[in-house]
Amino acid sequence: MRIYLLLVYIVLGVVPLLFFSLVVLNTYEENAITNKVTTLQNQGSILSNKLDASLYLTTGDDAEIDEEISRLADIYNGRIIIVNGNMNIVKDTYSLEEGKYLVSADVIQCLKGTTPTPVHDRNTHYLKFAYPITHNETKDIMGVIVMSFSTKDIQSIRESLNQRAAVFVVTLAILIISFAIYFSGTLTKPLTSIVNSIDRITDGYLEGEVSIKGYNEIEKISDSFNHMINQMKKLESSRQEFVSNVSHELKTPITSIKVLADSLLMQEDAPVELYREFLTDITDEIERENKIINDLLSLVKLDKTAGDMNITAININELLELILKRLRPIAQKQNIEMIYESFRPVVAEVDEVKISLAVSNLIENAIKYNTEDGWVRVSLNADHKYFFIKVSDSGIGIPEAALDSIFERFYRVDKARSRGTGGTGLGLAITKNVILMHHGAVKVYSKEGEGTTFNVRIPLNYVAY
Repeated sequence: MRIYLLLVYIVLGVVPLLFFSLVVLNTYEENAITNKVTTLQNQGSILSNKLDASLYLTTGDDAEIDEEISRLADIYNGRIIIVNGNMNIVKDTYSLEEGKYLVSADVIQCLKGTTPTPVHDRNTHYLKFAYPITHNETKDIMGVIVMSFSTKDIQSIRESLNQRAAVFVVTLAILIISFAIYFSGTLTKPLTSIVNSIDRITDGYLEGEVSIKGYNEIEKISDSFNHMINQMKKLESSRQEFVSNVSHELKTPITSIKVLADSLLMQEDAPVELYREFLTDITDEIERENKIINDLLSLVKLDKTAGDMNITAININELLELILKRLRPIAQKQNIEMIYESFRPVVAEVDEVKISLAVSNLIENAIKYNTEDGWVRVSLNADHKYFFIKVSDSGIGIPEAALDSIFERFYRVDKARSRGTGGTGLGLAITKNVILMHHGAVKVYSKEGEGTTFNVRIPLNYVAY
């Protein structure tokens, strides 16, 4: 990873720098050539006006213009050739072609009234162009000024800038690489510590924590990693507690059954009434064992992936009415009033069996842990995105200290009372799992002695993650 980061820093630092240097140098050269062309064209225009005002193109004899042409050629380190309308060379600052004819594409193009585009020969480092000599009044083309100027001065400056840029780039590249080596080591060192910690966790060691000081993001990773370790510790502790609770809960009814059976075996002439009483108790314990096993199986099924969800569009109003109808006989035994409020028709995509189980657990708990002549109120509402089920009761309530634990498996606020009502301590754990599988949420509000309210929120449309 360190090598990868080093390469990234080099690519992101050095490559743009090289590209930028090349762009700047090329831009300088292009601008310098453009400026020189503009200057030479202006000089050509001035010279053209002077030639037009004299008989130089005819006689080739004008000392002042000769001096002007030679001076211009010397200043810009180039060659100037003056061609008249017959393509005869009147003046050559190199004194090589005077009296001869110059027939070239540029000259012909100028004589036809079109100014050719200047040409920069990068191999010979010369700038070549032709400029027409136009009569000021008639606008006739009287001749052509052919110019050829060296651009070696520009090239020389370009090479000097290249050398300076190379020194600058190399120096900066060394600094970038040095910084990259240092920074990549600084960055990867804490990450290596985290990797080592992950390896220790993989081997089963959950005791250690990671303490990394450095950049804010690294410290955040360290904090998140420690939070993950703490969550794993809690999960492991919860798992061990769950196994212990399962063993205890399954063993308790069997122990009771054995005690009752041994008691009967020890009494040779036990009366029929005693047999009936003990067998009734044994049946109750068997039923309790069966209920624990069924709830455990439900939890195992709910712990599977959401692929086991059987999602269909269900009328939630009818579903709640059916659940309440089934539970009313239990409420009537305690003279508890069942109240149902529906604010609007609700159709949602849910797993009917699982949602029925979750809601039934909430309402059944509201009945079981209620007071004589109490009430249970169930309401249904919805908006454009969710439907809401609210289950309130006038029961014994839940202590504030226990509110965060009631959804844990086998957790009971009052173990003696829970066993007396036939509870296994798994109902609310099942309910929460079902709601989470539907991507919903459940909240509880309670005050001891004043009742409890469960608020459930579930999306109307199920989306598999």
